Amino acid sequence: MPSASATPQASSSLPAAVAWRPGPGEVEPDVKLRAVEVVEALGTWGPGGQGVEAARGRVAALGLPPGLADQAGPLLPAAAEAVVEVVYAQYGGILSDSASVMVVCRQWSASGGSVTAGGTTVDVRLSAASPRWDVTALHPAEPGSPAAQLPDPATRVLAQPRIVLPPAAVADVRSGAVHDSVLQAMLNLAGPYAFQVSVLRSGHPLDVFGTDRPSDHPVGRAFDTWQIDGRAVVDPATPADLVDGFMRAAAAAGSYNVGGPRQLSGGAVANQFFTDRTHRDHVHAGFRT
Repeated sequence: MPSASATPQASSSLPAAVAWRPGPGEVEPDVKLRAVEVVEALGTWGPGGQGVEAARGRVAALGLPPGLADQAGPLLPAAAEAVVEVVYAQYGGILSDSASVMVVCRQWSASGGSVTAGGTTVDVRLSAASPRWDVTALHPAEPGSPAAQLPDPATRVLAQPRIVLPPAAVADVRSGAVHDSVLQAMLNLAGPYAFQVSVLRSGHPLDVFGTDRPSDHPVGRAFDTWQIDGRAVVDPATPADLVDGFMRAAAAAGSYNVGGPRQLSGGAVANQFFTDRTHRDHVHAGFRT
């Protein structure tokens, strides 16, 4: 599990800011940390720190281009103070010279004595550099407006306590843009497992990273899981049988394309299971319809 260390609190009316740190088993942990640092810097400020200009200064203090603040979107609400809490940082892709890190976060903001809870997922793009990787772009989630009416699987997923969705994924479900096949599979998995989803549709790269092949995520036909029964997928201490069993259950629930930290044998269709460096930290389940 990721460890955390305390950082200064923005306000007594807001939760304490807690810095996310990579835990055991992470591939290129400093790449993830670099992505997280910029999101935490953008989305957390005390009195007088609101606005794009102040955010540019916080980014510059990290040795990164101040203009990244102009891409922060929902991380910069019109509020006097704010605190970001990173839930998890998951790879959207990791190559030798470039990476996508999806920083999943919650955020609380305060103005005039009123506290608002929210959050987003930011696809942080990085390029290899020394001594640390550079952050080159930010792509915050764009979930879309809530649908006037939701299908039954969507309302059941939102009400299911064994399925934990971060803010951007909740908004994806409420938008009606997630296919029923994905929602029903999650409900099936919630029988034997309690799990935390990292990303559904928004906040994920449009293409499979490093290729020109469209990803199943942006069209609402995939979900990623970073934690199963309270155990992080990436943690070497997490039992392999737990993760592998979840992968096989996802396949049985209809996923044609199940990725994870290990290559599994078998499958109802050719190449149903796969693994690579990107999928060391989560289980991916993709659906054709």
